[in-house]
Amino acid sequence: MNRLHWMGAAVAAAFLAGCATQPATAPTAATQSEAAKPAATSAATPAASTAQAREFYVVLPEDGRYYAFGTFKLYQDYLAHGEVPLTRTRIGAGPNGRTVVFAITNDDVKRGQASVPEQVFDGKLGAAADFYGEVFKDGRYYVFDELKDLMDFAAFGEVPYSFTDIGAGPNGATVVWVMNKTSYAKGRPAARIERFKRLRQGG
Repeated sequence: MNRLHWMGAAVAAAFLAGCATQPATAPTAATQSEAAKPAATSAATPAASTAQAREFYVVLPEDGRYYAFGTFKLYQDYLAHGEVPLTRTRIGAGPNGRTVVFAITNDDVKRGQASVPEQVFDGKLGAAADFYGEVFKDGRYYVFDELKDLMDFAAFGEVPYSFTDIGAGPNGATVVWVMNKTSYAKGRPAARIERFKRLRQGG
């Protein structure tokens, strides 16, 4: 696949292209709690739902784990403090045998049901039309509007196409706007860029 490069004059607007990858689905496994001993889960598939995920966030830290979040607040709290108050954990269930840690809420505990990040990871909750997601890896923000592209990147660490803004993120972090063949042809993702900024302004 051709690599595309586009260098801008502004420091916050250097555009780069990524390399191709073969997409694959993320593996699944039984759930266990971070704060409790592993427990068997039902193998039954839940009834079909019309609910869809508007957002999904992943952090891939140096400790080799895969942290998944269903809300921007929990994701930001983890980035700020390095901790998740409530979790469910699946040892070795992630890409390349990573342990997956799902950030859950008190409501998830009360309901005793799978949280949004668990459902997204398991492929049981699809993406809404206005889906937005991020992966934070190696000090960079990778920003998506396609759930499949996000899951592929979280699994393989490669992107087919991208625009990159060096120093445009929080604390001078680089932001990579991950594209696919179709979206790249449309140019820079203005709506996604605006949403990234608005979320960090409390919008």
